[in-house]
Amino acid sequence: MKVLVDENIDGWDIRLQARGFDAFSVKKLIINGERLTSDFSVLNYARNNDMVLITKDKECIRGCVENYIKCVGLDDESMFELATGALVKLQNEDDLSVRADDGGRS
Repeated sequence: MKVLVDENIDGWDIRLQARGFDAFSVKKLIINGERLTSDFSVLNYARNNDMVLITKDKECIRGCVENYIKCVGLDDESMFELATGALVKLQNEDDLSVRADDGGRS
C-alpha cells in the first residue's frame, strides 16, 4: 500500500517507512519538483498514484470523501474516538486490577 503524507504531518513518512509502509511526503515531493501546492493537486496525486492520503486538513478530508479517494483523516472527531477508546481500555485494565486485588471475588 502506498501512502501519501500531507504537509501538515510531515515526518510521518519516515516513521511509516520504518514500519514497512511505502510512504511519501507531500513536502519532499514538492522539493523534488512535483506541483502539489493546492489541495486539488494533492488529492489528484493520491488518486492517480493509487495512494492513501493521511492528513489533518479538513478540506482534504472532505475532498477525499466526496471523490472516493482513500484517506485517513486525522480530524478532531477521529482523535476523540481514539482518545475515548484508549480511556475505555485503561478503565477496563483498572477493573481487572481491582478484580485481581480482591482475590477474584468481584
